[in-house]
Amino acid sequence: MKKVTAAIIKDKNRLLIAKRHSKDPLGGKWEFPGGKVEPGETPEECLVREIGEELRIEVKIGSFYDDNVYSSQDHDIHLLFYWAEIINGEVTPVVHDDLRWVTIKELANFDFAPADIPIVKNLEREYI
Repeated sequence: MKKVTAAIIKDKNRLLIAKRHSKDPLGGKWEFPGGKVEPGETPEECLVREIGEELRIEVKIGSFYDDNVYSSQDHDIHLLFYWAEIINGEVTPVVHDDLRWVTIKELANFDFAPADIPIVKNLEREYI
């Protein structure tokens, strides 16, 4: 099972979400940015690296929020979600088609990737 991380990047009362590239298998779906954990890497180290590569920013990883196991016909992933905040840089999409800062209440207006949906629902349940 692949281990994948995702950052819930918070700024005041808004969260950063990213729209997957149109040529991606899940192109057009929204997600919390992150990526695959490499051998010998902690989930936190993975997030710092992936966010730097994908968004050109430095983040401070906060506490673990939640996880989800998602199975598709291709593979199974264990997705780990962590709170994060930007400590340096300006958000620049490198691999995503779009980025948005949204409130938790606004998350319901976006079509999320299946593995992110349970986390979106948890955030809505806990914070609205």
